[in-house]
Amino acid sequence: MKVLVTGANGFVGARLVARLCADGHDVVGARGPDNATAARAAARPPGVTWVSLDVTDDASVRACVAPPCDAVVHLAGVALASEANEDPGRAWRVNAEGTARVAWQLADVAKARRPAPLLLVVSSGEVYVPRTDRPHVESDPVAPVTGYAASKLGVELAGWQMWRAAGLRVIVTRAFPHTGAGQDPRFWIPARARILCHAKRSNAPAVNVGDLSAVRDFLHVDDVVDAYVRLLTRGVAGETYNIASGQPVTLEGIHARLEHLLGIRPVREVDASQIRRDARPYLVGDASKLRAATGWAPRYSLDDMLRDVLDAQAN
Repeated sequence: MKVLVTGANGFVGARLVARLCADGHDVVGARGPDNATAARAAARPPGVTWVSLDVTDDASVRACVAPPCDAVVHLAGVALASEANEDPGRAWRVNAEGTARVAWQLADVAKARRPAPLLLVVSSGEVYVPRTDRPHVESDPVAPVTGYAASKLGVELAGWQMWRAAGLRVIVTRAFPHTGAGQDPRFWIPARARILCHAKRSNAPAVNVGDLSAVRDFLHVDDVVDAYVRLLTRGVAGETYNIASGQPVTLEGIHARLEHLLGIRPVREVDASQIRRDARPYLVGDASKLRAATGWAPRYSLDDMLRDVLDAQAN
C-alpha cells in the first residue's frame, strides 16, 4: 500500500512513518514548514519519499496529494491544546481549513482514479459534550468547549463534507490523550516528568502543581499508531472510531506514579497559575467499536508510557 502521511515530522507522524515502513508499505512523508528536531530528523527511516507541505496553501496541498496513493493519514495541524486555545483563529485555519483543503484537493485529483484514496482524519476525544458518568462512545453528542476542540470538530466536518459531496472515502478517528518519548515538553506528562526529574536532581523539597483531580484516559503513542495502521486496512469508510484505553486515571494518580518511578516524594504546593479553567473534569473513551472492527487493544501500561517519558528526560 502507498500511504501519504501529513505531519510526518511530528511526534505521532514520525512514529507512524517508521511503523508503516517496517510493515513494508510505500510511504510518502509530508513535512510542514516547522522543521522537525534534529533527533527526529536523524531517526527518519530510509526509503521514505519526503515532500514539503503547507496546509494553508492550495498549491502546496495540490502538489503534495497529486501523485497517486492508496491512503492519506492526515496528521498535520496544531496538536497542542494550549497553543490552539491561545490562538483559536490560527488553530481553525491550520486544523479545520487545512483538512478541508487536503480533502478537496484529494477528491479533485482522485476523480480519474477508482477507487478513490482513503482519507484517515485525526480528530480528538475533546469534541464530545463533557460528561462524567461513563466513557464516551462514538454516538455521543458533540459540542466543543475550547478553541482546540472546535478546530478538531471542524476537521471532522471537512472530511465528511467531501465524503458526501465527492465520494471521497473517509474515516474519522477520535484519539484520546497519548504520550511517549519525544513528545513536546509543553504537554502535561512530559512537563511533569521534567519538573520531577529536576526535583530529584536538585533534591528539591517541594514542587508546584495545578488541579490534579481531573480524570483522563492516556495511551502510549505506539498504541495510537497501531490503531491508525489497522484502520487503514480494516476500518470502514464513513465511520468514526474512538482510540482510547477506557481506563480512567486521575492526574494525581499519574503524578504519584511518576514520583514512585523516580523514588521521590516532594511536597506538592498548589500554584493557581497552573490551573486550566477550561479543563474537563473527565475525559475517558470507549474503544469497543475500534476493537470489534480491527482487533486492536492497547499493549502498553501506564507505567510503560511513563517510563518511556522519564527515560527520554534522563537522556
